[in-house]
Amino acid sequence: MSTITAEALSATTLLRFATAGSVDDGKSTLVGRLLHDSKSVLVDQLEAVERASASRGQEAPDLALLTDGLRAEREQGITIDVAYRYFATPRRRFILADTPGHVQYTRNMVTGASTAELTVVLVDARNGVVEQTRRHAAIAALLRVPHVVLAVNKMDLVGYEERVFAAIAEEFTAYATELGVPEVTAIPISALAGDNVVDASARMDWYGGPTVLEHLETVPVSHDLAHCHARLPVQYVIRPQTAELPDYRGYAGQIASGTFRVGEEVTVLPSGRTSRIAGIDLLGEPVDVAWTTQSVTVLLADDVDVSRGDLIVPSKDAPATTQDVEATVCHVADQPLTVGHRVLLKHGTRTVKAIVKDIPSRLTLADLSLHPHPGTLAANDIGRVKIRTAEPLPVDSYADSRRTGSFILIDPADGTTLTAGMVGESFAAPEPVAEADDDGWDF
Repeated sequence: MSTITAEALSATTLLRFATAGSVDDGKSTLVGRLLHDSKSVLVDQLEAVERASASRGQEAPDLALLTDGLRAEREQGITIDVAYRYFATPRRRFILADTPGHVQYTRNMVTGASTAELTVVLVDARNGVVEQTRRHAAIAALLRVPHVVLAVNKMDLVGYEERVFAAIAEEFTAYATELGVPEVTAIPISALAGDNVVDASARMDWYGGPTVLEHLETVPVSHDLAHCHARLPVQYVIRPQTAELPDYRGYAGQIASGTFRVGEEVTVLPSGRTSRIAGIDLLGEPVDVAWTTQSVTVLLADDVDVSRGDLIVPSKDAPATTQDVEATVCHVADQPLTVGHRVLLKHGTRTVKAIVKDIPSRLTLADLSLHPHPGTLAANDIGRVKIRTAEPLPVDSYADSRRTGSFILIDPADGTTLTAGMVGESFAAPEPVAEADDDGWDF
């Protein structure tokens, strides 16, 4: 395994990316090949894969076993859960989420891609674009993933024909563009043989673009969230009440976006109370400025009632609070979501009672048309919902903030996650409809 110094790592950028695709399109093999050929596999890991492959009668090591770690995954030859892998090259560090391809585990793809800046969508060159390919493209667009790579896999099984690759790339790019995906890069590969994964393929001299790893290393990544709307969801109130700190009252949490400064006027939502930042503690030390992803404790100049679930924001850039949330959602539970469904809505660190007032439309993946007023969303459906919450929520548009513009719906009976939601418009806006009446949870 190649050695990369700490100094080199600190100078490289970080890319979070996810893989997606239909069953048997070769996602885990691609990930294994990527790790193996980039010298990111430890010797004992490779030896374990070689032993496992030999015990199954395979002559060559099955690189998919580098990510398919669950016994059920290895028995069935499919990915069930999201497998995270961390690796680095001299040019960049990576956090990879290998997500399942089976339609039953689409919810896991939503989880893996929710924080990704790039999604690799695999397509079997023999099958072309299928329904699950369209579903994964729609989820990538819904989650506002800025970069999508179309990896046309198993080119060795179609004779490395350029026309096969070109037809699939054209169909997928047209579909993704209609969804609003800002960038699609198509790459012909053979994950099993290693063509165009890390090293360029001599068997596809008609292709002059980057390999998968070259693209991952060079795709522009922007982590500058300092100029986004500043948001601090309060996770915990720190009140030691010790002899050394008798009056200390701090509000701890991870900054979701933006920058906070000592002396800044802030508003606590949803109450709307205002104060000024008197101090910021980071790792036990006072600082003047803190920014996105840092976990901090904020001290306010006034004795303001702040509790877990509140949101601290700059007074000059406070979002509106509302009890009526409109969003595009991906339903991930086996039980359907219906109009009138009573749920819990978790937004940031706050969880409130809510009710589904309307389901204006459901997306038809085949042609991206909207089926009006379906009344229900089944597992893996994507649609528009209108939700009424018991308490006001300070929500941003998902287009402005992936952290404070997203939420999940939870079954209050057993805590099951039902739906992943993104506030605001993601696809074509539905026609306005009258609010449906309900006979319970009338807020």
